[in-house]
Amino acid sequence: MGNGDSGTSGQPLLVLGKIVEILDAFSFARPSMTLGEIREATGFPTSTVQRLVTNMAALGILDRHGDQIRIGVKMAYWAAPAVKGIDVLDLLLPVLRELRDVTGETTCFFRAEQEYRVCVAMAETDHPLRREMHVGKILPLHAGAAGRVLLAWDEKLTQSVLSHPLGQITGSTITSADELRLAVKQTRADGYAISVGEREESASGLAAPVFNASADLVGALTISGPTLRIPLERATEWIDLIVDAAEQATRLLGGRLPSAAPTI
Repeated sequence: MGNGDSGTSGQPLLVLGKIVEILDAFSFARPSMTLGEIREATGFPTSTVQRLVTNMAALGILDRHGDQIRIGVKMAYWAAPAVKGIDVLDLLLPVLRELRDVTGETTCFFRAEQEYRVCVAMAETDHPLRREMHVGKILPLHAGAAGRVLLAWDEKLTQSVLSHPLGQITGSTITSADELRLAVKQTRADGYAISVGEREESASGLAAPVFNASADLVGALTISGPTLRIPLERATEWIDLIVDAAEQATRLLGGRLPSAAPTI
């Protein structure tokens, strides 16, 4: 780096702070930016952005393809040892609790097990009126927002689920293979899913994916509760909340977003 931003200037922490701000400017919603967009996001002078980005790219912290800049894949390798030996659920529980406190509703983390989804962590609402949920609860994959997310990033699992009859649970349950396939594709394109009354007549939920350092799906982060409190309009208002929380969880795991969508 230039002398103005080097440790010899007596301001190494200032330089590190700028590097962190540049990295924080990237997100799953904006995984790639130009130099100008980084400058706008950080407020740094153009010369500072050019100098730091050039050096970060040389070290593998950033990747450059034409005028587009992304966080370097090498970052995933550096991040992996940070979470090795730490239980994933220990990392995710604070995220679930914070999301529960913000929304007031039950938040859960689901994983796919064979052709079902299982609640493996949760932070329960304080409302007396609540959906029955507990750690270890097993639910079908074809009904509900969490199931849709778990299918959207697992082509093999989706094909397996679609090869069997889809049971009718409520009047809103998707039972058509073609309809579910389209819903799964839409979830993949959107980066989240919302469901109303698919598994329980009077319940709603929304979910977003969490990934590991290999860009493999770890599970689905969800907010759920009575439709009385979470009508479709409210669920839509919370899209950014659930996506941001899932992104935070992914970052805690040293994860990254897959680069390409499968054909489902």
